[in-house]
Amino acid sequence: MIQIEHTRMVKVFRQSDFDDFARLSGDDNPIHTDPAFCAGTRFGRTVAHGLLLCSVLRGLIDRLLPGCRLSEQSVMFPAPTYTGEPMRFSVKVTGRGEQGLELALKVKRLNDGVVTCQGQARAVL
Repeated sequence: MIQIEHTRMVKVFRQSDFDDFARLSGDDNPIHTDPAFCAGTRFGRTVAHGLLLCSVLRGLIDRLLPGCRLSEQSVMFPAPTYTGEPMRFSVKVTGRGEQGLELALKVKRLNDGVVTCQGQARAVL
């Protein structure tokens, strides 16, 4: 039986986090790694890799449901995640069914409450 239905954490990314993820993943798109390039874009500065955010969320899922297997995940990125801004990551159990637990995923900036990543997942214990 699951005792906790919700977990969250606050994380502040540094440019070195984006650079390390780019090196590990091979996704070295300048929108993530080159501040000079980004200064001329609509974002004005580097933005997080979407899968970096998903990786942090996956870690929270494992904290909430140790040893679970994700059978499905869907996310969207309505706003950018920048370096130096506190971000609240949260995972919440929203339902239980024959195919597993339904989870709500969310990342939002603490300073203005803007959601930068949201989605759903299904976990099987």
